[in-house]
Amino acid sequence: MRRIAMFRSLSVRNYRLYALGQLLSNPGTWMQRIAQDWLVLQLSGGSGIALGMTTALQFLPMLFLGLWGGALVDRLNKRRLLVFTQGAMGVLAVALGVLATLGAAQVWHVYLFAFGLGLITVLDNPGRQAFVPEMVDRDLLTNAIALNSASFQLGRVTGPAIAGLLIAWIGSGPVFLLNGASFGFTILALLLIRTAELNPTEPVPRGKGQIREGLAYVSGRRDLVLLLLLAASTQFFGANGQTQIALVVNNVFETGAAAFGVAAACLAVGALVGALLAARRDRPRLRLVLVGAMAFGVGQLVAGLMPTYLAFVVVLVPMGIAFMTYVTTLNATFQLTVDPSMRGRVMSMFLLVFMGVAPIGAPVVGFLADTFGPQTSMVIGGVFTMLVVGALSVPLFRVKGVHVRDLLPGRRRAPVAREPARAGEPEAGEAVPDAGAAAGNGAAETPAAPGRHDDLTGPRAR
Repeated sequence: MRRIAMFRSLSVRNYRLYALGQLLSNPGTWMQRIAQDWLVLQLSGGSGIALGMTTALQFLPMLFLGLWGGALVDRLNKRRLLVFTQGAMGVLAVALGVLATLGAAQVWHVYLFAFGLGLITVLDNPGRQAFVPEMVDRDLLTNAIALNSASFQLGRVTGPAIAGLLIAWIGSGPVFLLNGASFGFTILALLLIRTAELNPTEPVPRGKGQIREGLAYVSGRRDLVLLLLLAASTQFFGANGQTQIALVVNNVFETGAAAFGVAAACLAVGALVGALLAARRDRPRLRLVLVGAMAFGVGQLVAGLMPTYLAFVVVLVPMGIAFMTYVTTLNATFQLTVDPSMRGRVMSMFLLVFMGVAPIGAPVVGFLADTFGPQTSMVIGGVFTMLVVGALSVPLFRVKGVHVRDLLPGRRRAPVAREPARAGEPEAGEAVPDAGAAAGNGAAETPAAPGRHDDLTGPRAR
């Protein structure tokens, strides 16, 4: 029964189609990431700074335009938006693939490609995050998010290994071309989705101050602010883990592209296991966010101390498990605990923090790797992550003396003195529909006594 429960969101036809498209397309995405990193290393003579700059340029648009992207996503049809963004990413991949295949690619071409990809990501990432709740009901959302992560990590297992072999055999160019073609699977799945079976969030009318409105919403939720601070701190080095692995494999152990693909695949195997374990859980818990983040920091530290390539790649497996436990639980927490009309903006802030720190951290990682060595860079990242998680654990569990659980939708807070209700208004303590119900998600406030503080979702929607 637990095995069946692990895949329960696949019972929804629209989500099943979408998941299948992602399953077929994700390996191409990871093949491209390996090809991009390896192409930069070869064109730049193994420069860590050049590799860091590529990562920075890819994530820089999210840092500066992420909030605008989230506000725009809340105003647009999510399915149509994704058809456009996926098609644009495919065109970019094909263009760079042609240049690399012809032997005309230069480092600045890769920089330009990475920046263009980042611009599209400003809309694509929050769009994909906000589209999942439109395909599945609230009680299936945690499972759907976990299966999305599992699909992505499965591509991360197969993609790098295939990319390493293809790069060694025919070069980086054809790998970009293959990825460009793979976007067709996702586009086809989106076109086959039955729009009548979706539960779309009511589009937010165009107006002024929508970004400020989203910022005010998040700033009023101290639990979300603390979680965003945790994400920013852990991702400063964590978002550049792929860069660190590439530098360790190439500069320390002096192995080839195939070995780099294997190392990336080992991290992905762990991440896949972590995502599948997350799919078995009904609700995200704060404790898992903190344990996963701390374990990831420990993994970075241990990996940086490994003396051989074999020992290094073995450590990457539990490191991947810890990272995906942390990421999936954190993602589900944000998706399940925010007003649906704010989801695009809130998820853009989540992604801005989660991905936007990469442009800041990437040059730092490259500098540390070039100055002190790639392994020392990983050790520093691990120690930094562990210190941050330890410092934020106490304030996260206690938000102004109130259990985190009591702050979330679906939980009735402790009674407080209120003025008598005016005519036509509900009395204090009377259950009223929340924004999720108004948006057609079937979620409404239900009476519930406060309980354990690591429960982040409240009761299931009836």
